[in-house]
Amino acid sequence: MAKDTLSLVIVTGMSGAGKTVAMQSFEDLGYFCIDNMPPNLLPKFWELVHESGTIKKVALVVDIRSRAFYDEIFSMLSQVDEDEQEKLQKVDMKILFLNASDEELVSRYKETRRSHPLAMEGRLLDGIEKERELLGEIRNRASVEIDTTDLTPRQLREEIFDNFQETSGVPTFHIEVMSFGFKYGLPIDADIVMDVRFLKNPFYIKELKTQTGMDKPVYDYVMDDAETKNFYDKFYGLLKDIVPGYEKEGKTSLTIAIGCTGGQHRSVAIAQRLGTDLKKKYYVDITHRDMEKSQKKVIEDGNK
Repeated sequence: MAKDTLSLVIVTGMSGAGKTVAMQSFEDLGYFCIDNMPPNLLPKFWELVHESGTIKKVALVVDIRSRAFYDEIFSMLSQVDEDEQEKLQKVDMKILFLNASDEELVSRYKETRRSHPLAMEGRLLDGIEKERELLGEIRNRASVEIDTTDLTPRQLREEIFDNFQETSGVPTFHIEVMSFGFKYGLPIDADIVMDVRFLKNPFYIKELKTQTGMDKPVYDYVMDDAETKNFYDKFYGLLKDIVPGYEKEGKTSLTIAIGCTGGQHRSVAIAQRLGTDLKKKYYVDITHRDMEKSQKKVIEDGNK
């Protein structure tokens, strides 16, 4: 029986055409990414891929820094393909070639004040022209070519997603909904923070004090209140309007933090409701940072 297909993308092209952005994009698509691997290490790397049994998508950056790679790449990849056949594993290999006009490449190099790898002591344009000549064969064999001359980094990212996202099997945008307690500090990785300490507090209800917003009595106490309903409708409505903007601008993750005093009751209930509603359209994780330690402290204090 054949094993799962291994996706292999060779990312190459003109120096300064956007390979760094490309690799970041493939990382977000769930690829295991390696930059500028020496060709003689490829067979050993392939052995490690097989031994791991968990790596299914690989992206390798190959550029002019590894000049030997361009002389050996096709024979090396043929050897890999033969090895895969022996191991009964299919390899779906694609070559992504990134290109740009001479004028744009010159402008980018002047802007960054970096030297072209083939023009360390000569004219920049001469190095670019020599690189085009050296990359001619691999460009002709590319599965996908993207001209980045007029593309912003975000637009290049979108192009890569359009070409490679279908087979990635992972979401490219997800939301983390987190509850927390202000007494334990603000979450430093939050993009949006909402303070719900103005809502009525189950902490002061004896039978609810030791429970959490995950328990139905507490959840109902918080969510059934008229003030909570009014707040939640407006807050959720706002998020529905602004979240698509974060996704459109190329953000891969969005963390929404909901805070109350201890992170045990109100914030937990709101986070649960919010995460459930957002799951109708997005990939969502729900976490409760301080719920357990806050509940533990309340119980310990009650036993003193």
